[in-house]
Parts: sequence; structure tokens; C-alpha cells
Amino acid sequence: MSRTVLIDGSVTYSSNAQIIHSKILKELVIEFLNDLEERNESLLTFFSLFLKNEDAVEVKERYDLDQIIKMLFALSAEKIDEIDSSPFYSFPKLSDKKEQIVKFVERIYNLWRNKHRFMIQKNDYVSNGIQKIYKEMILVRNNTDFKSLITNFYRQILINVSDDRLKVLRQLPSGAQVAFSIDTPSFKDKVLNGSDSLYKVPFVWGVVFEPPVIFYTKSNKRKGIFKVIDSPILENIELENPEDWFAFPVHVGKKYILVYVYKEFLAMAAGLTNLFELAGFGIVQRKKPDGIYFYGLEDRFFEKVEYKKGVIYKEKDGTYVSLLGRDDDVDYFGYMKKMILTIHNLKVIDEGNLPIHGALAEIVLRNGKKANVMLIGDSGAGKSETLDALNRLSKEVSEVNILIDDMGSLEIDINGNIIAFGTETGAFVRLDDLQPGYAYSAIDRSIFMNPNETNARVIVPYSNYKDIIKPTKIDYFLYANNYVKAEDNSYINFFNDWESAYNVFSKGARMAKGTTAEVGLTYSYFANPFGAVQRKEKHEKIAKRFLEQMIKSGVKVGEIKTQLGVSGFEENGPTYAAKALLKLIDNQ
Repeated sequence: MSRTVLIDGSVTYSSNAQIIHSKILKELVIEFLNDLEERNESLLTFFSLFLKNEDAVEVKERYDLDQIIKMLFALSAEKIDEIDSSPFYSFPKLSDKKEQIVKFVERIYNLWRNKHRFMIQKNDYVSNGIQKIYKEMILVRNNTDFKSLITNFYRQILINVSDDRLKVLRQLPSGAQVAFSIDTPSFKDKVLNGSDSLYKVPFVWGVVFEPPVIFYTKSNKRKGIFKVIDSPILENIELENPEDWFAFPVHVGKKYILVYVYKEFLAMAAGLTNLFELAGFGIVQRKKPDGIYFYGLEDRFFEKVEYKKGVIYKEKDGTYVSLLGRDDDVDYFGYMKKMILTIHNLKVIDEGNLPIHGALAEIVLRNGKKANVMLIGDSGAGKSETLDALNRLSKEVSEVNILIDDMGSLEIDINGNIIAFGTETGAFVRLDDLQPGYAYSAIDRSIFMNPNETNARVIVPYSNYKDIIKPTKIDYFLYANNYVKAEDNSYINFFNDWESAYNVFSKGARMAKGTTAEVGLTYSYFANPFGAVQRKEKHEKIAKRFLEQMIKSGVKVGEIKTQLGVSGFEENGPTYAAKALLKLIDNQ
């Protein structure tokens, strides 16, 4: 059975018969029996009562699945002793099998809960806010009814089987974790410039989360750099079964990117909607995307095996089209986020502006002084940790407003000022790097991924779209150095000329913390393997021009030592850096 389960959100759930007659339950039972046989567990002796054809190769032919499911239905309605004494049932005697039945029910219920569960509701798109909320509330109600139906079905069986009374009732999450409202836009023109199959894919326009949302993916690291090929590919992309795909139109900064996601990777798509602003159908129907991303394509679309981990093509009209394979090792949200941001950065470079891998925050002190500080660095450099530490200095700091969490872009306005624009409305961060308890304080809004593993991540919204695309003048432009120990309390130093600054920023050194496949001291051009390194020659000219203009216009360009990669300073390093930054702003 697939790890991802799609639930029809267009019906009201009110009867146990809807569970019993569902294809999903039968597939769950088959998967459960297959697992039992593979492990050769003792519980198999119970299911020997339901053998239909012992010589059959497949589980679904070997066991009487209909009888097993009918047994569950009967146990949801009557006590086990009554079933045994009733002339209306043809099951084997069950009263002496109570312990095994309870184990079976508990195990298959847990198997269900370990699935990635999505409710899909076909619903006409509406742009009106009140009408949209009304339609989404119907989706919420249907999911609530579904959750209650599943929970009560499971609980009633246990009551009718067990001799012990249930003293504690746990309302475990068992409905859909995420629900999507979908529709097919009426395109005004062939704005996608691709095959007809692209227009047949349902587009997502509304999302409902049922917290806590926890997904367990098959990989927890991203590897490699996406290759960029300056040739068209879109005309060759024909989706064989468009109904197995979902389209997510998102605003990425000032760019519009259309993401097609294969159904098995809907957990990645759910994270996408917690990180970027969904675009309305007014945009979708009329605007040509700046980029199109296909997440989960079959092998036949890739010229080389290594391209399955991400490759980007450029169409003749300037649209970037990126492809990702369907293998287990790309089942990680980093492939979703970083590919989208790479497309964004390539478009920014094409326009002659500077993409930035960093964080920007408006820092306001209690005494009224404030500054817009941009920290540059690759994953694990200590950007978010330093800003988080600054936020905890509440006696002196009034606000730390995050305007850019990971990726943004810089432009030079007509007055020569350096202004910044963000890309994401949320953050994709390591649980270990957050203030203890922070992620759980936002559990009702967060998506957790692999919380039990190294590099556990959380996707949490922190801003709104209007704020992140608002042009923001920057005051400090600092490289986050996580690998050098700060001697003599020298946490921040500044450059007097753009050439010295360029030497540090372009080197992109950092001590890798295990957020990617890299280890030790590594180097990444401009700390930005997402577009900058693929367009290095063009990017170099842009970066030099922007650094020169920063020095000229009074932006303080320097380096801040977060010490996040220095042994013994993993926890306190960002705090020392934050205090130095606080002092700097206070003394300006």
C-alpha cells in the first residue's frame, strides 16, 4: 500500500459502513498481513482461521479478506460473546481470541496513523475571503466527521472485545493531517507553454491543517548542486496520468513559480504551503510562471541518472523548468525548498540583481534605536541562531522582526540605496537550532519532519507575504562566520573596501553541521549554491557592483563570528554574537 493516502473530502462521513466498504481498509489489511508473514509473527496463528487458499501466492488470494473486514464490522456493533452465540455470523469462534483481536486492531490502527493522510475536496475556486472561509469550513467539518468516525470505530471494537473498561480515552489524530481544496482553472491563454496534460492537473487553492502535523520522510538530507542546462525541455513533459498530480502555484518573493507534485510526495507539498504564499487563480489563469517545477517524475524524463536529484532547464522565453525524480533519497523537503529558491535566484541574476542566501531582521531596542541587519551564510552558519539569541535578550531588545529567513534578493533603488526583498513567509529550520520549546509553542502552526532523527526539521510560518516583499533598506551586511573562534571578544569586524569584503563573501567558508551531506570546513561560492554558483561569471560582476555600492552608500559591511561550528561554543557562540550586535546598534 502507498505511504500516502488520499481521502475523498466531498462526502460527509457518518456510518461505519463507509469504512468497511472502503478500498483503503482492504489495502491496510493486505499490508498488515504481508508484514506479519514477512516477520513470521505469532499473530499469524489467528489469521490461519481465515485462510481461503493456502497455496495462493498473494496475501489477498490466500486469506478471506472480506470475512476479516466483516468481523471488524460486527465487532464494532456487538460484543464478542454475542457474535459467537449468534446464528447470523459464520466467523470462527472469537471469544478465546480476545487478546489477539485487540493486538490486531491496535496494530492496524497504528498502521493507519503512520500513513501520510490527505483529504482532497473538489471545490469551485472563490477569491472572496468570506466565501473561501465558508468552503474551507465545510472541508474542516468533513475531516472532523471522518476523524470521529475512525476513532469511534476503533474504540467501539476495543470496548466490545476487551474485558477491561477503557479508563482513559485518547483522542489520537486519525483523520486527514492536511486537507486541500482543488479546482481546474479556466486558462485565458496557453500561459504554461507546455502539453495539454499540464492544464488537466488539479490546482490547489485552499489548505487546512489538522495539528500536530508530523511527517516521516525516507530521507533527511539534501545532496549535491542542481545542474542548470540552457536548453528547453518543457515540450517533452507529458504527464501520463494528470489526476495523480497536484499543482501548487506559489509566490516566491516577487516571482511566481508553479510546482507540480506527484501524489506520493504530498507531504512535501504540504510543507510548501507553510513556507510560501499560495497564488490565486487570477494569477494562475493569466500569468506565465517564472519557473515550473516537477517533483516526482519517472525515470524516462532524465537524460542522466544524476539528474534525478535535480536538474534545471531554461526555456527560450526565459522560463526555468526543473525536474526531480521519484526515488526515496529525494523524499526530503530540502529538495522542495532549495529547488524553488534556485529558480528564484536564477531569475534574479537574469535581471541583474543580487540573490542572497541569508537572513534579514529589523532589530528594535527598548531605547528606540533600531537597525536592519542582514546575515549571510550557508546552512548551519548561525544566522537564525544569532537572531534567535538576540530575541531572547528581552531586557534590552524590544523586537526582532524577521523579514528574510533564508533567501532573498537585493536591488539598488534610484537613490543608490541597497534594498532587500524576501522570498518565504515561513522557515524550514533544524529543531536542535531553535530555542528549547519554541517549535512546540508553535505546534498548532508547524509541520514537523522526522522529529526523532538527526537533522530533524520544522516548517513554521513567521510572516505574511506583504511584509516580505516590501522593499527594506539595509544598514548592516554581515558574513556569518561559524568556524573561527572570537579572540579578545572580537565578534564583529568591518571592511573598509569592497575588494576585502568580496574575498570573504565569495569564499563562502563554513563548518558544516550535518544539515546537508557535507562535513568539516567547506566552501561554497558566495555561500549560495542555489543559482550563484551555476551563474558564477555573471554573479561575480553583480556581487562586486553591489558590494562597491554598499560601501559607497554607507552600509556597514563586515563579518560576525557566530562560532556555531567551534567546539565548545555551539550553544553560547550565537549568544555572544547577538550581544555584540546589540551593543553595536546601541552605540550607533
